[in-house]
Amino acid sequence: MHKAGFVNIIGSPNVGKSTLMNRLVGEKLSIITSKQQTTRHRIMGIINGDDYQIVLSDTPGVLNPSYKLHEKMMRFVDTALSDADVILFVTDIFESKVNHEETLERIKKHSAPVLLLINKVDLIKTQEDLIKKVEYWKEQIPRAEILPVSALHGLSTDFILPKIIELLPESPPFFDKDELTDKPLRFFVTEIIREKILQNYSKEIPYSVEVVVEEFKEEIDIIKIRANIYVMRPSQKGIIIGHQGSKIKKVGTEARIDIEEFLDKKVFLDLYVKVDPDWRDKENKLKKYGYE
Repeated sequence: MHKAGFVNIIGSPNVGKSTLMNRLVGEKLSIITSKQQTTRHRIMGIINGDDYQIVLSDTPGVLNPSYKLHEKMMRFVDTALSDADVILFVTDIFESKVNHEETLERIKKHSAPVLLLINKVDLIKTQEDLIKKVEYWKEQIPRAEILPVSALHGLSTDFILPKIIELLPESPPFFDKDELTDKPLRFFVTEIIREKILQNYSKEIPYSVEVVVEEFKEEIDIIKIRANIYVMRPSQKGIIIGHQGSKIKKVGTEARIDIEEFLDKKVFLDLYVKVDPDWRDKENKLKKYGYE
């Protein structure tokens, strides 16, 4: 008997979905920052055993869309809800209400089993506070199995995979057993660069940026990568570059180090900053940048 299924992580921004994804897969597939809307795509990580395959999906945090990019992000969430064999609904000890009521209602009505994870319990003040959280979520999704965890510190996360395997339907594997993800290497390069932008800039800048790898040339002893960083306004271009190129140089150095670690090979990274006005609200641009 072989089990396989799509196990999709759903929840509000900043509750720790990406940290959980990386913890369960054992690799850093999703970038992690303290800023909201860090995850923009649906990212799959594949966990294989002799008699099971878990196709785990990290998804953007649920929100009420403000522009077309948000709408595309929510479509990734909608798709993840549609094909889920098991739903991992992630909240944390600070969340008192889900950002998007419609998503919560869809989870309540969904036929797939729900494993509800209350994350960041290492930051809980009293046991009574945790009990109140558990009782609240029992009322919200009565059929869910609730597990308090800390994805960052690995507290109680060892219980998650055995429970998922128990809930999986019988099925042949969906992907080859040696695959780790459905995304190409270029995707992870763009995400690493975007992570460094999120970490090095504040306010609106990180949310106005898109990264596109224009060239990925693998040679014997080095990988040469050329990437464009798109911003929405000329003033943002100046901020990204910084005085005498200091800021973009810092981003490039930090990104190159992480890319080399991810690809396990020496990397030459060449970054360019370009202006693409209002790309977040243009259907053709979003399609070009992979938001389909």
